[in-house]
Amino acid sequence: MRGLAAPVLKGLGQRQPSPAPERGPSSGSFVARSHAVAAGSRDYKLFVPGTPQKSAPLVVMLHGCTQNPDDFAAGTGMNVLAERLGIFVAYPAQNRSAHPQKCWNWYDPADQSRESGEPAIIAGITRAVMAAYPIDPARVYIAGMSAGGAAALNIAHAYPDLYAAVGVHSGLAAGCARDLGSAIMAMQVGAPGFGTGPNFGATVTPKRIPTIVFHGTDDNTVSVRNADQILAQAEASGLEASAERFEGAGDRFGGHPFIRTRYSDRTGRVVLEDWRIRGVGHAWSGGRPEGTYTDPAGPDASRAMLDFFAEHRLAKPH
Repeated sequence: MRGLAAPVLKGLGQRQPSPAPERGPSSGSFVARSHAVAAGSRDYKLFVPGTPQKSAPLVVMLHGCTQNPDDFAAGTGMNVLAERLGIFVAYPAQNRSAHPQKCWNWYDPADQSRESGEPAIIAGITRAVMAAYPIDPARVYIAGMSAGGAAALNIAHAYPDLYAAVGVHSGLAAGCARDLGSAIMAMQVGAPGFGTGPNFGATVTPKRIPTIVFHGTDDNTVSVRNADQILAQAEASGLEASAERFEGAGDRFGGHPFIRTRYSDRTGRVVLEDWRIRGVGHAWSGGRPEGTYTDPAGPDASRAMLDFFAEHRLAKPH
């Protein structure tokens, strides 16, 4: 049971001799902002902790279709954890003019690459927060749910020099669709033409991007096969895999039964994590009922993602 042990939070890279004190979510502030770049503009919400770390991590959270920053923050409970740890969380908002259901356009080639479309906008928001607050540039992360998870992978692949790790819940591999038709097919059965290579049309990065994946086995909106394709894209086959089974009821984690597989590189560092949760549909595992698309039973995806992020920093450029 190394790593995550409910209800432990590792402090996102800053080891502490004792757990951080519990502070109510009201100690921090949740402020509305907007940012524009050449590619376009988006509103976003930013959680500013009451007592930030001196050089704090930043997590960028991309909501799913029909959601908004307030809904996503409430459902994931991420702001409560962020207040406890003194970290910042940014929630970009998709608007209806960009997509009628407020989905991120993860399947559009114009929104899949560096300095283009939505990746450029999200990167711009990230940089704006980094410039305005005491953010550690080595500890910036991105995560998302469903369409937001697919977009997060596109952006992480496009900006491996900006994000130290990525979290994907019920999402799809980077570049796995090129239009609406292939997007629907990928959601239903996995990306077409996967046998030709795991990168699809995505930007190929020279390094592996640390990735944590959550997917429910009963997800009827995004096929669980997409989780396999995310792992293949991250070259999991070249790593050492270690799987653990947790039975839920009576287990120290509680919630639904799940299998967690960790993939380690030659140095023993865990660079990929895969959580397959039995009985969960298209919902944020361990989320709160105040938000949409959540399954409160757990395991807690928000805690697990922060725990995983804590182990990864961007290397300083030579």
